[in-house]
Order: sequence, then structure tokens, then C-alpha cells
Amino acid sequence: MAARAYWTGNIRLSLVSIPVEVIPATKTSSKISFNQIHKPSGSRIRYEKIVPGIGPVETDDIVKGYEIEKGKYVLLEDKEIDDLKLEAKKNIDLVQFVGENEIDPVYFERPFYVLPDEDEENEAFIVLRDAMKETKTIGLGQIVIRGKGSIVAVKPYGKGLLLETLRYADEIAKADKVFSGIKEVKPDDDMIDLAQELIGRKKKRFHPEDFKDTYNDALRELIEAKAEHRKVRQIEAPRESAQIIDLMQALRKSVGEKGEGRSKSGKRRARSHRAA
Repeated sequence: MAARAYWTGNIRLSLVSIPVEVIPATKTSSKISFNQIHKPSGSRIRYEKIVPGIGPVETDDIVKGYEIEKGKYVLLEDKEIDDLKLEAKKNIDLVQFVGENEIDPVYFERPFYVLPDEDEENEAFIVLRDAMKETKTIGLGQIVIRGKGSIVAVKPYGKGLLLETLRYADEIAKADKVFSGIKEVKPDDDMIDLAQELIGRKKKRFHPEDFKDTYNDALRELIEAKAEHRKVRQIEAPRESAQIIDLMQALRKSVGEKGEGRSKSGKRRARSHRAA
């Protein structure tokens, strides 16, 4: 069954307009969610909206409020908010292009697949895809969906395009402030060398299917077993190393071994002494 389009419209590059469909690249159906149940009766728990000292209130009496100080709110009607919503647009204008590695990954939010409208010719779509692939660039624009605007990045992806919504600058916490408490130290060259060797041993191509959500699998097995009144089958957990070694202890031990110094590090120190 084909995925339902999240958005349909046009990607525009100057005077060129390319009809496309935008399909979510992620799915949440595999994740398990729960309802709260009253155990004695087996019935689902419902929640009432209650004002302290007043009791339950009617839905029509509820408005949105923004707290400007403790216990003090500015009240907003739904119509007032709806009047601010942006008019839905059927075009994504690519107003800028940047290098394919120029955008900090922290800005990327949600991915979507972009494919040409099946009722239209594919030529313009393929021209844009291949041109960005050859120039190693990403196109930037904005999209309006459900009254809200988002920055989007469009780039080649396989036979199609990948569109990713981006966070706005004021949504990102400043990394330098977050990391300001980290105290810098100068590690011994031998420590860096050994860490590089350990990394090299484990370096290989990324295959996402190698990583399993064993918690979700175990949770699903528990639910199915209880529903079928049978014993729960054990879900295999990720394998751990046979021996757990503290990295820093291992590095210090390697540095302290006599007669087994690492030639690569020795050469590095020799060069440093000569330079001095």
C-alpha cells in the first residue's frame, strides 16, 4: 500500500516549477503506546477538566492562556490564534543553495521523501536532482503546512529527493554555553594512539538493521504472551563484551608498560624533541 502524501505542491527554482509529493520518511506504528486502565473493572480511565474550587467545566469555557508571570495569564481565543496562521502555500521556493555538509546536524528535525507527481513528466525533477548531486549542494526554502511555516532543506537521495524540516535558530541552545563547564586537559600522545587503534578495530560501514530495539520487541512479546495466556519467550539482548575494561585504566596501563612502547608514539615524541 502506497504511503499517503503529507503534502503535495511544487518545488520552484526560479521560473521552473516541479510538481511533487512529499511522503513521511519515518513511521511510528512500530512503537507501543499505552492507555491507563482501571484494574478492578478493566475500563479505560477518562480525565475530566477541573478548576480547583469550582469543579468540572464545560469545553466552551476553556481558552488558551500564556503565563507571563506566576499565576498570571494572557488569555487567547482560538479565533485570534487562527487569524495568525499562515495561508497554506502550494510552492516551496528554493531561495538559496549551500554545500552538502554546511548545515549543522543539530538543525535537522524530520525527514520526508520527495518524489515527482505521478501524473506529470519527471524530466524537471531529475534535472534538479542530478544538478544538486553534481554540485554537492542542498536547496533551502520554506513550507507552510497546517498554518505554520518551516524551513526546509532539499537534497538528492537515491532516485528521489529528501526534504528535511529545520529548526529555527532560536530553538537551538548554544553549544558553547552548554559545554562551558568542560575542563580541557592535554592527554598523553600514547593515550590518543591507543584510543585511535581501538576505534579502528571497530570501524565498519553503518547498517541500521544491525541495531534492534530489544526493549520494544520484549514489550510486544510480553503483550502477546499475556493476550494468548502463554509463557513469555525470552528476547535476546544485545551482546556485551566478554570483558569490561575501564578505558582510562587500559590506556594508562599501556602507557606504563616498559619495553613495549608504541613506535608510532615514540616517533611523535622524537619529532617533538627535534623541533624543540
